[in-house]
Amino acid sequence: MAKEVAGLIKLQIKGGSANPSPPVGPALGSKGVNIMDFCKQFNARTQTMAGKVVPVVITVYADKSFDFITKTPPVPVQLIEATKVKSGSPEPNRKKIGAIGWDVVEAIAKDKMQDMNAFTLDSAMKMVAGTARSMGITVSGEVPFTK
Repeated sequence: MAKEVAGLIKLQIKGGSANPSPPVGPALGSKGVNIMDFCKQFNARTQTMAGKVVPVVITVYADKSFDFITKTPPVPVQLIEATKVKSGSPEPNRKKIGAIGWDVVEAIAKDKMQDMNAFTLDSAMKMVAGTARSMGITVSGEVPFTK
C-alpha cells in the first residue's frame, strides 16, 4: 500500500550546499522532516552541480519520511552562465546585456526538455529564446525553425 502524502515542498537550493538555515530549515521543520537527513542526501546527490541553483520537489509523507526529485537549473541561471553576466537587464527592451547564438539556445533547451512544458525541441527553443529576450539577451544568427 502506498504511503499517504502529507505535503509537497518546492525549493531552489544551491547544489551541494544545503544547510538547516532558511529557507530549508523552516520549510522542512514545519512538516516535521529530519532536516539534517535531507541536507546530507541532497548534498550527496548534487555534488556534481556545486554552486548551481537546483530546483527540488520534496514529497513529505504522513509518517514524516520523505523523498525528493532534483531538476535541472532554471533557464535564466543557464542563460546568465552562458553570457557570463551577473544578472538580467533592468530595462530589457532598451538596454541589451549580451548576445547568444541559436546553438546555445538549442543546448539549453535540450538540457531543460524533461522539465519544460513543451512537446518538441522547436517549441522549447522558442521558450528559451523568449526568456533570453525578457532578460535583455539578444539571440543572434539564423533561426533554425519556421515561425
